Amino acid sequence: MSTELLTRPAPSTSIFVPELVYFEPDALLYPKGKQIYAWAQQEGLEIHMTTSHNQIRDLPGESDLDKYRIAKRTLVVGLRKTLKFETSKPSAEYAIPIATGCMGHCHYCYLQTTMGAKPYIRVYVNIDDILDAAKRYIEEREPEITRFEAACTSDPVGLEHISGSLKQIIEFMGQQEHGRLRFVTKYHHVEPLLDAKHNKHTRFRFSVNADYVIKNFEPGTSRFHERIEAAGKVAKAGYPLGFIIAPIIWHDGWEEGYRTLLEKLHHTLPPKATQDLTFEMIQHRFTKTAKNIIEKRYPKTKLEMDEEKRKYKWGKYGKGKYVYKDEQATALREFITEQIFEKFPQAKIEYFT
Repeated sequence: MSTELLTRPAPSTSIFVPELVYFEPDALLYPKGKQIYAWAQQEGLEIHMTTSHNQIRDLPGESDLDKYRIAKRTLVVGLRKTLKFETSKPSAEYAIPIATGCMGHCHYCYLQTTMGAKPYIRVYVNIDDILDAAKRYIEEREPEITRFEAACTSDPVGLEHISGSLKQIIEFMGQQEHGRLRFVTKYHHVEPLLDAKHNKHTRFRFSVNADYVIKNFEPGTSRFHERIEAAGKVAKAGYPLGFIIAPIIWHDGWEEGYRTLLEKLHHTLPPKATQDLTFEMIQHRFTKTAKNIIEKRYPKTKLEMDEEKRKYKWGKYGKGKYVYKDEQATALREFITEQIFEKFPQAKIEYFT
């Protein structure tokens, strides 16, 4: 394997092209697998076969940090064998699996721990099986609406030029009377999705934040203005639009930072985009495990993870995380809520957590 992989810089906002591609043998039995294989050959990428994604152990790199960086530029093409969907509260009823892993380098991301040992990116080629499973979940809850979140374990927009899976799922949900799709992205590469027959059954959301957060903690993602320009295109294509402000981070000048964020949205978005607009707000949180991993992978990070400054919040299965103390959390929630309703009086705030 070429040592050039260790020195070649990863592009910041250009479209994702992996350095290494692994295929599970069964993936090539599916049209999508063959399509991705042909794309990888055309791109001149280094292609390998693997019996399973669990068997990828030969990534180059002398240190764990080297291996991590290369893993983030490695694509594994295979099958989604587990068709039991996880719940996805409060965003949706279920997470629909399209891909796993992300090409971004957001310091705070919870995938740092959930994908800690395997940070490479996986795409699944058996989309028909996944859609059949989604159909069963919809039928179980009829006549209630069933919402599916497509970005729990990845950023599918950043992979759409490779897989085409997101458009398939959007158009599938467009045909479902009781099915809806939601996903969030930090990427602006939305062109393949603009002509999808979505029937307004998909809410297209963008992750946004104060300039301080994007500049310091979101390398490898699209710039703020690129995301907002893409949001305008999405709105013109008729999609219901939403924004996730996450993670909300307490920092010097946070009020001005989040005020400016909402002002930029207000001035940039076309009026059509504000008619059916949702906001979701998530404060920064971390676990001890996440803190240890983040400090190893991004040793120069400015991310504040001082346990003494936080409140420990218990979660499921006896595990918890560190969130802001009540006074800070309330200040963040109230200020940003006021800014949202001042600039977008018709908007709906779905939750603050």
